[in-house]
Amino acid sequence: FFFFSSRRRHTRSSLVSWARRCVQETGINAEYMGIVYLMMIRRILRFPWQSAVGFWGRSFVPKKISKEQIMAITPIDGRYKGQIENLSKYFSEFALIKYRVQVELSWFKYLLTIPNVALNPTPLEKKDFDLIENILKEFKYEDAHRVKEIEAVTNHDVKAVEYYIKEKFKGNPTLKSLSEYIHFSCTSEDITNLAYGLSFQGGLEKTYLPKLDELIEKIVSMSKEMAGFAIMSRTHGQPATPTTMGKEFANYAYRLSAIRKFLKEYKPQGKFNGAVGNYNAHVVACPDVDWIQVSEKFVESIGLKWNPYSTQIEQHDSLAKLFLSMQSLNTILIGFCRDLWMYISYGMFKLKVLKGEVGSSTMPHKVNPIFFENAEGNLGIANSLLGYFAEKLPISRMQRDLSDSTVLRNIGSAFSYSIISYSSILTGLKRCEFNVELTQNELESHYELLAEPVQTVMRRCKKEAPYELLKEFTRGHQVTREAYIAFVEKLDLPSNEINKLKALKPSTYVGLAKQLAENVNKYLQFTHNKTTVSYTHLRAHET
Repeated sequence: FFFFSSRRRHTRSSLVSWARRCVQETGINAEYMGIVYLMMIRRILRFPWQSAVGFWGRSFVPKKISKEQIMAITPIDGRYKGQIENLSKYFSEFALIKYRVQVELSWFKYLLTIPNVALNPTPLEKKDFDLIENILKEFKYEDAHRVKEIEAVTNHDVKAVEYYIKEKFKGNPTLKSLSEYIHFSCTSEDITNLAYGLSFQGGLEKTYLPKLDELIEKIVSMSKEMAGFAIMSRTHGQPATPTTMGKEFANYAYRLSAIRKFLKEYKPQGKFNGAVGNYNAHVVACPDVDWIQVSEKFVESIGLKWNPYSTQIEQHDSLAKLFLSMQSLNTILIGFCRDLWMYISYGMFKLKVLKGEVGSSTMPHKVNPIFFENAEGNLGIANSLLGYFAEKLPISRMQRDLSDSTVLRNIGSAFSYSIISYSSILTGLKRCEFNVELTQNELESHYELLAEPVQTVMRRCKKEAPYELLKEFTRGHQVTREAYIAFVEKLDLPSNEINKLKALKPSTYVGLAKQLAENVNKYLQFTHNKTTVSYTHLRAHET
């Protein structure tokens, strides 16, 4: 009645009166319960929806959710916003405007250091440099809003940034006299490609790679923790030679580290050579300047890799390599999620149960691997975008068309879905508990797995047709330990080999899996201080 009645005040007073009567008409125990009821009523009146989810259980409704999140078209800006909020510093419209302002101001300052460019320039004093620095340092929402107001008139986003900076220079006579050196000899793409380069660099270093490192670190630590936990492999979905769960995790850690190495070393390219890449206006205005060298030094001065050959736009070949690498890494993680899903399905991992959590709206017993399923779905979306970016961005008609512009504005989405996925995998891994009892029982019931070592020992002892003999004994059969021992005792082998094979169990037939898992950090293809410290701590703990 409370949730659907429009008579909220009547409902409130009725509930409170009822609780008070519990206190007045009964004894101490009822008084205590009356207080509890009052607390519940207070909770219901303040948070009706959370109360419907479960007063005593864990509520999954965010404590604070804005209207914009509820009304958001994509889950990035709605359901998942809290997980990727930091990305807005690098991939939002605000971030793009701020990076453009940064590039324009950097070029303005750099230009004034080049001999034979500015005609009779007034030397800049400390207060002038302070004003320039403060434009960027104090850049806020209101400043970005002002740029958008100017853009509404110019219908050109980069020109709006130029006019905004000129507005800021008006109060300073020295800077005002030099204001036409803002955007000097630049095409808008000179500014924009460098702004995007700084955006991608910041997004990679400050948000994407730290989350990826956290995930790799978790996989490595679990690899070492489970180094000796034997499991039955499955090739083609069928029982196969045993391995350890730690070794399977180490496989993924190594594969991820190879791509992580490239991402760590990656540096976006930038071009700064005018309208069609030939320094046409530069040469006419200042023919005595070595503009190729100026371009190279300026691009490198802001932390990007210089591209000497381009049309009006930077051709995005380096970006394509970045996106294909991220796509490849995500594909590895899709495989990881599917493997974890299968391990959980087979019972090899148990999922920790959280009080108040619901697995199914109709089946109360369910504990589902939702975090790995969520990650797989979001990784697929990210890969669809990354693949399209890599396919589209290197192509532009003639010296330039505008089709890359709208595509570049969506790159933050691919980063977002990737990071959301990594967070989901991390949460899922923290909920996993290895099921030692089940995996051991499974191995003990499959002694046919030892057909491989038996026939290999027989080959070494030069026995005839060992493969065929073991095939007849094991193929299509589930062999017990008793049957295995009886078979081995009948073999024409030296007694030491017989005893060795009799002592062998599926759970101990894991080769060097434990060693490989324990030493995975030795073979990782990148160095990360946080991870190294973690591994050292783990090794000390094991010792």
